Amino acid sequence: MKIVVLGGGLSTERHVSLVSGTSVCRALRSLGHKAIFVDMFMGLENYEGRLEDAFDVPDGFCGEVAIETVAPDIEAVKKSRKFKSPSRLGKNVLEICQLADCVFLGLHGEDGEDGKIQAALDLMGVPYTGSDPLSSGMAMDKAVAKRIMESCGVPTPAWQEITYSEEDIPALVESLNLPCVVKVVGGGSSIGVALPDTKEELENALRDILKYGNRVVVEEKIEGRELTVPVFDGRCLCPIEIVPPEGMTFDYVAKYQNGDKGARELCPAPISEEEKNILSEYALKIHNALGLSVYSRVDFMLDKQGRAFCLEVNTLPGMTPNSLIPKAAAVEGMTYPELCEKIIDISLKKSR
Repeated sequence: MKIVVLGGGLSTERHVSLVSGTSVCRALRSLGHKAIFVDMFMGLENYEGRLEDAFDVPDGFCGEVAIETVAPDIEAVKKSRKFKSPSRLGKNVLEICQLADCVFLGLHGEDGEDGKIQAALDLMGVPYTGSDPLSSGMAMDKAVAKRIMESCGVPTPAWQEITYSEEDIPALVESLNLPCVVKVVGGGSSIGVALPDTKEELENALRDILKYGNRVVVEEKIEGRELTVPVFDGRCLCPIEIVPPEGMTFDYVAKYQNGDKGARELCPAPISEEEKNILSEYALKIHNALGLSVYSRVDFMLDKQGRAFCLEVNTLPGMTPNSLIPKAAAVEGMTYPELCEKIIDISLKKSR
């Protein structure tokens, strides 16, 4: 098949998306597919040939990429593009997608998980992987997703939605309960997230998060174990426990760096059968309530009493070979290239 793997974009998760996308592209090419990687923001601005011939380039446009220890400088990315346009779609992105048999969405965060690119591809009649625009948008918006959790009986930490400005911060510092978790509603990869324990930390967090947006969810901080449950093809794969380095939270660095700064991922998670069943039940319930399809990943906290609290849902979770869904699939004997191809097969059946 001719496959465009879309990645990159202008999300704060750009670096992660570049690695996911190029990894998926190489995996699909290893199975004989004519897969090419296209950065959704940069497009094909460095390609001079005919679009029809792009699927035959020897390397599939897969350059060397890595996940940095800091989030990308989005303004610097914007300035680096040759194609000067207000569009968030790069040169020939839609045109090359129209020539593909399927678009594999290797995007994360804004413009990828929020349903925008899905809507554009739907309007053009181009098949793509994962969930539809409406389901993606609801899951991406943490406040909307929490309302759906509550409506379908999936426990989530006590929370409130706040829209604020710099002038509101002093009053919020006095009124919000501590400790808490503050999350920008459309963020991901632990960017735009803070876990303040003191008023000073809360004030700094609210000020810092304004860089990513002025609408946040403030939720009760649950002490316990962090777990995630992949949902794939209508069923749950094994839960995975994420253990941050001693004395650290599961932040952007802990998620993506190896060594002492990186988190340990226990797959399968060392939990009881009863805990596994309840996590899987809740994961599948919120996946279906949001109308998601093909695959997702649902994040939980398991408190000291063994109670599960759903934190959020990821509709386009990381897809590097070392990401959580590929690790869970490997437990069931599925190789990384097989998983990538299976996601396409299920998505094409859904689109038909």
